[in-house]
Amino acid sequence: MLRSSAVMFLGLGACLAAAQNNPLLGPGGLGPGFGQQGGGPAGQVGGLGVGGPAQGGAQNADFDSLIDLIITTVAPDTWNEAGGGPGDIRPFPIGGVWVDAGGVMRQRKPRPSKASLGLARQGARAAPRGTQDPRTPSGLRYVSLGRLEAEIARRTAAGEPLEEAMLTLAGLGRVRYAFAIPETHDIVLAGPAGDWRVDQAGRIVSTDSGAPVVRLDDLLTLLRAGRSAPGGAFGCSINPRAENLAATQALLGRSGAKPLAPGRRDAWLEELRGAVGEQDIEVFGIDPHSRVARVLVEADHHMKLVGMGLADGVLGVESYLDTIELDDNGAPPPMSVLRWWFTLCYTDIDASAEGDAYELAGPGARVLSENELLTARGERIHTGQSDELTQRFAHSFSQHFAPLCAKHPVYGELRAVFDLALVAAMVWDPAQGLAPRAQWDGGLLVDAQRLPLPRYAVPRTVESVVNHRQMDRRTFVAGVSGGVWVDAGGLLKEHAAVGAGYTELSARRPAAPAAAAQWWWDAP
Repeated sequence: MLRSSAVMFLGLGACLAAAQNNPLLGPGGLGPGFGQQGGGPAGQVGGLGVGGPAQGGAQNADFDSLIDLIITTVAPDTWNEAGGGPGDIRPFPIGGVWVDAGGVMRQRKPRPSKASLGLARQGARAAPRGTQDPRTPSGLRYVSLGRLEAEIARRTAAGEPLEEAMLTLAGLGRVRYAFAIPETHDIVLAGPAGDWRVDQAGRIVSTDSGAPVVRLDDLLTLLRAGRSAPGGAFGCSINPRAENLAATQALLGRSGAKPLAPGRRDAWLEELRGAVGEQDIEVFGIDPHSRVARVLVEADHHMKLVGMGLADGVLGVESYLDTIELDDNGAPPPMSVLRWWFTLCYTDIDASAEGDAYELAGPGARVLSENELLTARGERIHTGQSDELTQRFAHSFSQHFAPLCAKHPVYGELRAVFDLALVAAMVWDPAQGLAPRAQWDGGLLVDAQRLPLPRYAVPRTVESVVNHRQMDRRTFVAGVSGGVWVDAGGLLKEHAAVGAGYTELSARRPAAPAAAAQWWWDAP
């Protein structure tokens, strides 16, 4: 006879979730078995982006060159412009992500800024040297948002094609610095950069490292969200239905009353899947049709698959089910609802004394956890606490986030999104923002009507992911996948430091090249 127990990870908290351990089917679709088809209004696709839907009817004709760039850059053979093909966007499972970059800005603490920030600001003002090839590796590359905007507008007005480099922000791998340039009313970003390629999953990645590069469409999504609601949080929530949780409680009560008959395990697991059923998805604070939402979804869901032992982690990261042990009486841990969520993680956010330069440092993301109690009616009760095993997985995942990014590019995409979310908070913060200091309004880049972005079908529900582990001859445990939380704003409030004088950050303030069409350049 087998005795059954369940450990539930029901996607709670705020966030988006994502794809199975299967590869993407073309640049926009996810593997089969990920929720129901549909979700987005017909015809609302097209615009700027890679790994997105086919061209639709909502975009401004003046900017069709952006769509042409996307379709010809990433896996053109997988696109189906008429719809219905493997390049269509499909909904995907979701967990939870919460992003509050504005909150990070509000917790700045004054202290001397690091010398590196000053040097970066000086380099941002340097003139370009030699041949300008965006595919050439650079330890520090500067990208002018004002000049990029002007060049996009000029090319589209002249009927000239856009450059791939625009989509990849000249190959930026991460954003390390952000500057306000008041004299030219500009915002400049900087970070390491190099050559790029499109991988088999339709991601734009570094040719050298395979890590995803920073993307213009993600930046525009986050700038637009930040401008419309400065300091606002965004993310999504996966909400298990109370009636399903109550049905699950009842099933477990009946199952626990007597041993499970031999050969009944698979049938019991199917009953568990049926009882837990679907979870409802809510996206907030960000365009749910955006690629940013898609990245959050995929990263969150994949993290749950690792936690459930359904996707490989890396050395040092064990799945939750693999760490469960029976107590002295041979019983597994009691059933509870577990929450895992991504949040921002930066070891340092430095700022110049003038408030016109920022430096970001750190892994970018980590995972937090909480155990929740579950009532007989399926109601969840927050405890504010996390047991040892739940916390162990969250901690190990966070400690090994860099190798996880190297193994699973979706985490690198998530890290890039978090970088850009923090940048957007730095740009629009009412008190310390770069935009008011530079008197930069975003122009074309924040105009969704003139420069539309791709629109993805929005998932409304998601099936719970279930896995199990045989503990001994009599006992096995089952788990149901859960959620993610990201708070970028709170991080900036806690860690941003205001410098006191001319430092290395001030010295790295960008010096733009004389040629107005040159929208990127390398540090001297």
